[in-house]
Amino acid sequence: MATSALAIATAKPLTHHFSNSKHTPSPSFSCFCSSSSRVPPPNEAKLSFNSKSAAKQCVVNVGAGLLAASILSFSPLDADATRIEYYATVGEPQCELNYARSGLGYCDVIVGSGEEAPRGELINIHYTARFADGMVFDSSYKRARPLTMRIGLRKVIKGLDQGILGGEGVPPMHIGGKRKLQIPPNLAYGPEPAGCFSGDCNIPANATLLYDINFVGIYSGNAK
Repeated sequence: MATSALAIATAKPLTHHFSNSKHTPSPSFSCFCSSSSRVPPPNEAKLSFNSKSAAKQCVVNVGAGLLAASILSFSPLDADATRIEYYATVGEPQCELNYARSGLGYCDVIVGSGEEAPRGELINIHYTARFADGMVFDSSYKRARPLTMRIGLRKVIKGLDQGILGGEGVPPMHIGGKRKLQIPPNLAYGPEPAGCFSGDCNIPANATLLYDINFVGIYSGNAK
């Protein structure tokens, strides 16, 4: 199961960075041409046969590399990756938040028509998580698959348990539903930073978190 900022404790550090944009370096190609022939003196303009062959091979290799790069740049895989990135950084339509006594803000973009979230069971959700300023720090869409999580047993932060399972005036989510959550620090990670590694923390202390939740379904591997 994917390591996620949803979990209260993670086995691996988060790798998300505080950046609104993702830069992918352009592919680069280098060709190291060598020849076993002697090195000509500076005033000798004529290349040996081996040097000519090596130079020609270098040009061919570079040309082949550039052709492969151009093919990849227009491939469906690259287009899919672009769409995944787009979905991960664009929020659901806005809706007016309601507030529970706990301080949790919630509203339904789409009210699902399927089964409601069962306590203690594994469910599949897609989500995008942001800070209060709108900056994305985690998203299942970037991994191109939903997250499987156990709901209602404190396996995730309190705000997600309540926001999906319901309680204290919050209705439970149903399969097919999409909900926005505003999770205050007391229902998230509290006064301590989270996702820390080597002194760098992805989630600062006392952070209010915003989630777009898409309840995909109940995990098929639950014990019956």
